[in-house]
Amino acid sequence: MTTKEGTEQASRQEERELSIIGQSAQALAELVVRIGSHFRRAEVRKRVGRYLQGLLAEVSRKNGWQMAEELGEANAHGVQRLLEEADWDEEAVRDELRTYVIEQLGEPAGILVVDETGFVKKGKKSAGVARQYSGTAGRRENSQVGVFLSYASSKGAAFIDRALYLPEEWTQDRVRCREAGIPDEVVRVTGSRWKIEEGYEQAKGEVGLDQYEVRTWRAWYRYMTLALVAYAALVVMRALARAQEKKVEALASGSS
Repeated sequence: MTTKEGTEQASRQEERELSIIGQSAQALAELVVRIGSHFRRAEVRKRVGRYLQGLLAEVSRKNGWQMAEELGEANAHGVQRLLEEADWDEEAVRDELRTYVIEQLGEPAGILVVDETGFVKKGKKSAGVARQYSGTAGRRENSQVGVFLSYASSKGAAFIDRALYLPEEWTQDRVRCREAGIPDEVVRVTGSRWKIEEGYEQAKGEVGLDQYEVRTWRAWYRYMTLALVAYAALVVMRALARAQEKKVEALASGSS
């Protein structure tokens, strides 16, 4: 390969990377607009867009303080308020997420996969925490257990629903449940095992699925919802990138 050919190849690679980055940014922006109607106040809509960008950023841990730092905020109050107190409908956002994933990754051979994963915790205040078996730790640990539903196809796999398992010791203690914000109508969630460990590892490592610092029932659901939205955007971005690369390869082989 001559120097000129090498330079041209590097230039084409840079153009492809810039194109993928542009498509990724556009895909996330479109997703933020899509879920925006479920956040009544403009300030909250703006914050959730920045929060999703933070979840997708290279932050070592996606906890309150480091997320606040990534967002350029002096403290974690705004991040905590988004998850604990702000006026928005996490179930409607979950529904939007499900529709988005099926639209982007759906195909006739797609399947639904259900599995659980553990989140090792300290203390006894976090909703649903108990000494129970954690697949993450491989033993009984003080932990929360989340049950997740994923949609998988040849285009990619993304989570579309989440539920927090409530152990029996919690269902028998209504005072403790109310202190953690658990609604009276909630019953125990039982999860079937079907391993989707790769998805869990990616979601934990890339969007901080296990790095939350919230304790109440609703805040857990809100954090998980936004983390799954960010992960779905990531999966779709990768699918778009693969499709773009295939087009480039097809054009290159056709011109050779």
